[in-house]
Amino acid sequence: MTPLSHPAFMQHFLLMIMMIFGLGCATVQADTTDNALHISGYIEAYYQRDFNRPGNNRRPDFIYSHSRADEPSINLALVQATYNTDKFRANLGIATGTYMRANYAAEPGLLNNLYEANIGLKLSDQHDLWLDVGVMPSHIGFESAIGKDNWTVTRSLVAENSPYFETGAKLTYTTADGKWLVSGLLLNGWQRIQRADGNTTPAFGHQLTYKPNDKVTINSSSFIGNDKSDRERQMRYFHNLYGQFTLNRAWSLIAALDLGAEQATKDSASYHNWFAPVVIVRYTVSDKLSLAARAEYYQDKHGVIVSTSNSNGFRTFGYSANVDYAITPNLLWRTEIRKFDSPDAIFIKGNESMASTNFTALTSLAISF
Repeated sequence: MTPLSHPAFMQHFLLMIMMIFGLGCATVQADTTDNALHISGYIEAYYQRDFNRPGNNRRPDFIYSHSRADEPSINLALVQATYNTDKFRANLGIATGTYMRANYAAEPGLLNNLYEANIGLKLSDQHDLWLDVGVMPSHIGFESAIGKDNWTVTRSLVAENSPYFETGAKLTYTTADGKWLVSGLLLNGWQRIQRADGNTTPAFGHQLTYKPNDKVTINSSSFIGNDKSDRERQMRYFHNLYGQFTLNRAWSLIAALDLGAEQATKDSASYHNWFAPVVIVRYTVSDKLSLAARAEYYQDKHGVIVSTSNSNGFRTFGYSANVDYAITPNLLWRTEIRKFDSPDAIFIKGNESMASTNFTALTSLAISF
């Protein structure tokens, strides 16, 4: 077990983060012109109708955000402190909600409420070069846990089935003109705070982002590592590629593709593959009103990421449309309809039946401060 994944290390690390913010508060109190410390919050409440009416009120197992149906729920309630100076930065976020319960289920104790906890140090006076260590948002994908920052209400299948968060160390360099960002990462695993039991091997990742102007973003991210014990070791290789484009004042587009492969068994020369494309189109009517539509597909025939009880694995098309209305700058009302289609009956219907389609309608209200 390496220091980053040791329980005692995590306890000391969290204590250090809290001490840093305590010093930050003292600094702000001592000098009211110092804006280094910022406290923010976010709450998203939702109600989702699943027309299959699953008896357990749960969405399918491959859905981790907005994971409850037919009952009023809080997806994410987050309080976050951020401390930024020219040479130092730190973040601490504590959260609860159905998102946290679904995504942090493997983490023990208070760690399953730890949205974010990291510190960063600028390594150069001449260049924008940073080293960050701790629990951080994932470097993979274009969607995050904070719904207001995403074009659609629910998350795409590529986001739901790749890491939302990660723990480790990240070295990041951004060019002076802001057009290129490159990161190298040493990680504890695939969406983990602590490593899997019996795992002594680190995982690795990269991120490369190109922004030639404010209308185009192209991003490449990867993960390489074993997310099981050493005894069961199966190497996983994963890559996410996406492009985000502002076509004109009204229309915007995101296109993304996930590709993954994992060893069929330990020391095997054969691999189980999966892939998932998604396209989202957004139309901005005004500063308050926007519309979005999404089409996606996910194929994981061997159940590496999404397991099913049928022999054909997971093969699902998804479609959604949503309307967003900003009641005030910090209060967002959203509605969405979404449908999944599969050639196999993989969706729970009622208490015992299974269906090949799944249709939902969701409304949410998000406030940020």
